[in-house]
Amino acid sequence: MQEEKKSFSIKNWSDDDKPREKLVQKGRSVLSDAELIAILIGSGSRNESAVELSKRILASVENNLNELGKLSIKQLMSFKGIGEAKAVTIAAALEIGRRRRGEEALVVSKITCSRDAYEILQPLIGELEHEEFWILYLNNSNKVLHKAQLSKGGLTGTLVDVRIVMKQALELGAVGLILAHNHPSGTLRPSTQDKNITQKLKRAAEALDVKVLDHIIVTQRDYYSFADETIL
Repeated sequence: MQEEKKSFSIKNWSDDDKPREKLVQKGRSVLSDAELIAILIGSGSRNESAVELSKRILASVENNLNELGKLSIKQLMSFKGIGEAKAVTIAAALEIGRRRRGEEALVVSKITCSRDAYEILQPLIGELEHEEFWILYLNNSNKVLHKAQLSKGGLTGTLVDVRIVMKQALELGAVGLILAHNHPSGTLRPSTQDKNITQKLKRAAEALDVKVLDHIIVTQRDYYSFADETIL
């Protein structure tokens, strides 16, 4: 039984099969998702290597890292071989990845199309399980002056305070707004409420000589642009 336990230890693998050594010798890009997660958790169980355990975890979310990032600590701990410490390590690493993507989006200094707006917004709200409404405030060169969460709600929708939006636009000296909210359900079809909120904010903005340039509905993998669909 001791020999069986020993055979599953990463220490007893060939250097080519050890994720840590492989990363040092060949670079991080050559490692599979399972190997990277195996480095995080460090060890498996008596009958399962860290890589095999990682493959099993990934298989449960169809090998989708975005879906893995949505698992709670409790859900991660439901896998045999994953205790609280390992679950926290996985969750922390995936959150760092999400935040890194958000910081990379800041490189988009000027919004030239709806895709640019989506790249900024997706890391913020694309993977949430509740709905949030955000505003991008732009200057006359379409550069983002500020990003602000206007409201946070349940799966059924959010409440939008037009006065707060306009007050902040004036304080920032913004001349353009991009409205955005997410649909946790994944649907890209705007609701009647979405359209009404858009028109309400558009009318209020026009009175202050501020333009609503777009309203983006964000999901995990795609987006819907009111401007692109000419319904703004």
